[in-house]
Amino acid sequence: MKLAFISDIHGNAAALDAVLEDIGGKAVDRIYVLGDLCYRGPEPKRALDRVRSLRTEVIKGNADEWVVRGVRPGEVPEQAIGMMNRERDWTLARLDADDVAYLNGLPQSLRLQFEGVSISAFHATPDSLFEIVPPFAADEQIQAKLMTAEAADIYIYGHIHKPYIRYLDGKVVINTGSVGLPFDGMTKASYAIVEVEQGSIRTSLERVAFPAEGVIRQYEEAQYPNAEMMASVIRNASVKL
Repeated sequence: MKLAFISDIHGNAAALDAVLEDIGGKAVDRIYVLGDLCYRGPEPKRALDRVRSLRTEVIKGNADEWVVRGVRPGEVPEQAIGMMNRERDWTLARLDADDVAYLNGLPQSLRLQFEGVSISAFHATPDSLFEIVPPFAADEQIQAKLMTAEAADIYIYGHIHKPYIRYLDGKVVINTGSVGLPFDGMTKASYAIVEVEQGSIRTSLERVAFPAEGVIRQYEEAQYPNAEMMASVIRNASVKL
């Protein structure tokens, strides 16, 4: 069984198209989506529609929660709240009521089992949509923050936009990275593959080129409220608040 896990699309439908095309060439059996579907990208509606067309299991991310109810104090640096809520309002205006209801109703975790291998999937941590656990976190922090759900062989999440794979106490911890807004300096979309065969596990991180300059033009042409900053994120695969 070959599984693809994608996350943090952030309304970058062009990057999502590229990733789904790449997945299509890898004989993947199932795709799972770990949140942050449409906020902060130039094509929120098309990205969301493409995800929904997959007819697969999808979980909620912090950005999906923000689309539903806005960005609140304490969730981002104070100086960013005003702009991020303007971006949220821009995104919300391009969705319909059914889209918002869909985002609001998404579950916050997935529990999967294939050939005796168990997988725990969530957006940020099992207990939070917002908490950040970086790639360089100490083993103790990984255990305390990411491995608190029901025991699993593989723990997989998104949120931080920096892909990695670690092995800890006989378990696998994977971050998918981001489809739409990579933050690790590599200007390519990222997703994870997990392959389970007769109890054996094979994992990989895949990087896929997408038309970055075309996406930047989309921000500009759509008069996105924070187009200059988002262009920098796309072009440099990094972010500064």
